[in-house]
Amino acid sequence: MSSKKKLGVGLIGTGFMGKAHALGFTIAARVFDLPFELDLVSVADVTVESAENARQRLGFRKATADWRELLTDPDIDIIDITTPNLLHKEMALAAIAHGKHVYCEKPLAPTVADCAEMVAAAEKAGVVTQVGFNYLKNPLIFLAKDIIESGEIGEIRSMRGVHAEDFMADASVPWGWRLNPASGGGALADIGSHIIASMRHLVGPIRSVLAETIIQIPERPVSAGASEMRAVEVDDITRAFVRFENGATGSFEANWIATGRKMQHDFEIYGSKGSIVFTQERLNEIRLYKTGDDIRTRGFRTIWAGPEHPPYGAFCVAPGHQIGFNDLKAIEVNEFLEAIAKGKSPSTDFREGYEVQKVLSATYQSAKTNEWVQIG
Repeated sequence: MSSKKKLGVGLIGTGFMGKAHALGFTIAARVFDLPFELDLVSVADVTVESAENARQRLGFRKATADWRELLTDPDIDIIDITTPNLLHKEMALAAIAHGKHVYCEKPLAPTVADCAEMVAAAEKAGVVTQVGFNYLKNPLIFLAKDIIESGEIGEIRSMRGVHAEDFMADASVPWGWRLNPASGGGALADIGSHIIASMRHLVGPIRSVLAETIIQIPERPVSAGASEMRAVEVDDITRAFVRFENGATGSFEANWIATGRKMQHDFEIYGSKGSIVFTQERLNEIRLYKTGDDIRTRGFRTIWAGPEHPPYGAFCVAPGHQIGFNDLKAIEVNEFLEAIAKGKSPSTDFREGYEVQKVLSATYQSAKTNEWVQIG
């Protein structure tokens, strides 16, 4: 019998991300020496039927159609929120008020003010928080950060980033919660938040932005197959130039109508002594260039993920065998639980979600004014 303290999990939302989070907890418990014994206590969804179905598939003990039941369950220590963005604030604040730690998908909330309120509540209550910027948990992203911070590629001069997918490329995709302006924006908020988080993580805080937003598909069916149309008010594509606080410059694009792109979370970082190139669609490799290499053989070298890039070795002892998306969630879960055990904040806590939201807000403001906008 385990002597570890048991930590109970309550999951709100059972869609794509809900399943990914549940698998993250399950995989983490098998792969890492976690500081707690995990108990998947209860799952909440919009109907009893969908919640019960998720309970059976994902391994929870209980199911409910009322997420508030999770708040008063004494067996639950963590509230995990994977619902549409507009619901994050209410659920997180309620969980914090009940003394629960909170794991929430990105973006943290639709507005900077909402995020600030959530940060203040969490820090006052002393609970640990985590935002789902899972692409940062790749062992090769850890390597990239180490290379940058060690000075191996010199002074960072610029970074180009893109997060592009095609799940909204078909104009017949109906209007849904992602297209609701009250949810905080379109492609930029939904997927652009990831590339902004990567830019902040690898190069540092962003000082200012100059942006444009584009609505390429101006209307969509009100429901699947409907002839009635509803106007689209949020961006399909956002592009921005950025200036970092450390003097570097760069650009990013968020695009959810990028036909053919399934998961392009890519970046190129250029330093005075070398550069780093990465694409999420090949997440187990990264390319490195160093000016100090022999000029006869100088060029980009491909580095494959392996046990020498922690925590890859926790999943597989052999290099080149590859880890996947759900493994990144497991690494994220491990970091969250270690933070709870130590009473510290993980690198992607609510405050980081708040900082990302400030960049999102400034980007939308810049697109409206066609001027450079300072962050914060």
